[in-house]
Amino acid sequence: MSDIAMLLGRCLLSAIFIQAGISELMNFSGTVDYFASVGVLWPSVTIWLVAALEIFGGIAILAGYCIRIAALLLAVFAVAAASIGHSDWTDIMHFQAFMKDVAIAGGLLYVAANGAGILSLDEMRK
Repeated sequence: MSDIAMLLGRCLLSAIFIQAGISELMNFSGTVDYFASVGVLWPSVTIWLVAALEIFGGIAILAGYCIRIAALLLAVFAVAAASIGHSDWTDIMHFQAFMKDVAIAGGLLYVAANGAGILSLDEMRK
């Protein structure tokens, strides 16, 4: 049961990052404008780095490949993105989005500490 739960958890955690990375690239100009509006340096370059981290990090989480590193990188990214993109805590929507990003980071830290489980590429490589 716990192996299935770990796999399902990885599927759920990875989905938001893969979807976000693809969405940012599909709406490139809108994402560049948003990044610029929140003060991100070189937004048209940064979007490629962010999307690559989200897509490839999400795929690594999903597959359970180099999961500790991927989970740690995505956890740091989630907190940084929350701090930059949802810093207006007087707006309840920003505050809730910030808290969700922090909660996702917490789940990723749990994955980084415990690994992917038996149903993963990391386990198959042993």
